[in-house]
Amino acid sequence: MPLVLLNIFKLPQKSITAVFVLAAFATAGSTTPTVAGEAVLHRQGGETTAGQWDVLDIRFRVDRVPGNPIDVAFSADFSSEQGQSLSVKGFYNGNDEYLIRFTPPSAGTWSYSTSSRLEPLDQQSGRLTVRPAASHRKGGVQIDPDHKLGFAYANGESYFPIAFESDWLFALDAENPGGIPKTQDLVDTLAETGFNQVVMNVYAHDVNWPKDKQLDPQYDYGSPSVFPFLGSNESPDHRSLNIEYFKRLDRVIDYLDQKGIVAHLMIYVWNKQVAWPEANSEADNRYFDYVVRRYQAYPNLVWDISKEALGYGHTDVQYITDRIDRLRQIDAFDRLVTVHDYGYCRKYPEHVDFVSVQLWQSELYGVMRNVRKAIPGKPILNIEHGGYERGPYVVFTGNYVSPEVCLERAYQCVFAGTYPTHYWQGAAWNVVIPDITELAPDARPKLEYYRHMREFVDRFQVDQLIAGDKKSNAGFCLHNGKDLHLYYVPKECDFMGLRLPKDRGDTMKLTWFNPFTGQSLEPFEMKITQWPSVKVPEGDRFQILICELQNQD
Repeated sequence: MPLVLLNIFKLPQKSITAVFVLAAFATAGSTTPTVAGEAVLHRQGGETTAGQWDVLDIRFRVDRVPGNPIDVAFSADFSSEQGQSLSVKGFYNGNDEYLIRFTPPSAGTWSYSTSSRLEPLDQQSGRLTVRPAASHRKGGVQIDPDHKLGFAYANGESYFPIAFESDWLFALDAENPGGIPKTQDLVDTLAETGFNQVVMNVYAHDVNWPKDKQLDPQYDYGSPSVFPFLGSNESPDHRSLNIEYFKRLDRVIDYLDQKGIVAHLMIYVWNKQVAWPEANSEADNRYFDYVVRRYQAYPNLVWDISKEALGYGHTDVQYITDRIDRLRQIDAFDRLVTVHDYGYCRKYPEHVDFVSVQLWQSELYGVMRNVRKAIPGKPILNIEHGGYERGPYVVFTGNYVSPEVCLERAYQCVFAGTYPTHYWQGAAWNVVIPDITELAPDARPKLEYYRHMREFVDRFQVDQLIAGDKKSNAGFCLHNGKDLHLYYVPKECDFMGLRLPKDRGDTMKLTWFNPFTGQSLEPFEMKITQWPSVKVPEGDRFQILICELQNQD
């Protein structure tokens, strides 16, 4: 979204200068928007306009800041004429400036007033006229109120996550003050190929496994020179934070928002050589609180406390639980929370909004169905299923590197009534190839497979279907309880025996869908018998059979 300048002719000359400086920073070196949402300079008692579910930065300038300005408590109470209210915590933005970042949840007239022990930030007030949401703005992701195993946007539309892990997405343009061209290349590709969630770190430093000797250094973003604290990762100064680091991270989260992609933001990671402050120290709490205050307003955000939260002995269960409680106390927008640790989610499902599991077993469908039964009533994301699609460099192989096997496992998650995450070794960790067109065609990832998946799950509203019922003598089934049955047909099958409802009607229309090409064979009809058997088209990969019952009363 472009930076919007409002009421500049009514502002004193000093304020006009400040606004134009902000505008210059926003556009320097790039014609593509690179700042977080819209921005306005606060004017006491002033009025401005905003869009429903658009991010609005209200900027407050002060003459002098205290010793550690990040620690200044600052908040704004927002209320609408319809009776809604939110108390939003602000944050220091460097250069004697504080921000209240607000995303209006509804259209209409809103007012705000601030409170702070720092006098220039206290008892400031203003009004917002919020226009109805633009057609592409859907609001934050929440649990679907009508289907507790799925997700929906705030506007009621279904949200079916197909996630992509890119831990080092923060680093692609972190040293570029003028724009985010590399980030845009990768994010554009993800958006075009059906992904609508990116699993990423606020910060990671480097991997702890050997690197491919053939790795082109331009694609290695490990050991970045940037750091969220003062100093560097090699020589950290945890007494304060590097505000410029977060300003540049803003551009990444904002661009994902523009492209309709959710940022699954992992606040910590323990096994990527980060020089974190001591757990629960003043410095740790400062970092954690700042991240939540700065990013809570983004509607395209879900929280993850830490990647592999309990896997490396850095913290314990109580620390993770306390972090969740601390986050919920700060986050005025109630963004969804998960923990990248199945053990934690399994033992304490009441603390998370959705479950993240890391399960690699070969027979994945049954494993995911068992998770579904063990943790009823919550959406489940397999955040790592052990499939890491091969790239031009060996980064981390896991158990499965074939793009076809990775897709097979992703569909097994889908048919189990859960959600998949894809890893490509050219973008998942420290190695990132932002523009895949740089690669030879036969070296590129098969991301088009996931565009076909996106078209499939959207067409049939898969997240509303019933999983787990045995409606055939092989494979797996999703169905609507009436006239639609979707069958995952393993590559080993030569014939599929269907088990249809007793009030099935007279005929069925059958269509074979190829998940690798996105193409369907010509539909055909069959009479429904007691035990109908369907011949599977020849091929060495799994297929999907679409069965639509006819002549239903």
